[in-house]
Parts: sequence; structure tokens; C-alpha cells
Amino acid sequence: MNPIEVAAVAYMNRTDEADKLIRLRDALTRLNIKAALRENNTALMVTPPGGRGMPVWVFVGYGGQYYSWNSAGKRHPVSDLEGAAKVIAAYVCR
Repeated sequence: MNPIEVAAVAYMNRTDEADKLIRLRDALTRLNIKAALRENNTALMVTPPGGRGMPVWVFVGYGGQYYSWNSAGKRHPVSDLEGAAKVIAAYVCR
């Protein structure tokens, strides 16, 4: 690939990851869990209810196939958005 094609592919991957994080943020919001995108849309900060505990950073990893958090120790398929939101909500509420 030439440099322009490489840059285009990298941009598309970042855009796809940002879309997945936006959809996850919206799903968490429906569960009354506060989540905010990082400025460059590369991560989602999920805040425990009531401000208790540390926020959890969620990324799209493993080739765009999984949401991951806890230093990639936890993950859930991006194909199961509602399931991922429930698992992450349970994780921050523990």
C-alpha cells in the first residue's frame, strides 16, 4: 500500500472504533451509567454511580472485535452491544 492508502485505512479504523464507543456510551446512558468519550474518541471513561471508586476506561481492541477494560483483562464482543453495556455497568457498580 502507498502512504495515502495506509493513512486512509488507519482513519477508517479509528472512525469505526469511535462509532462503537459512541454506541456503547449511549447504551450505558440508557442504563443510567455515566460515560464520556475521550477528546480524540479513542476511549470511553465510565464513571461509577455516585462517584464512588475510580472510573473505568473502555477501549475497542483485538482488531475492533472487543470492548476491553481493566488493562484488557476484561473484554466483551462489540457484536453484543447491550450485553457489553450490562457487563460494564455491573463491573463499575461492584
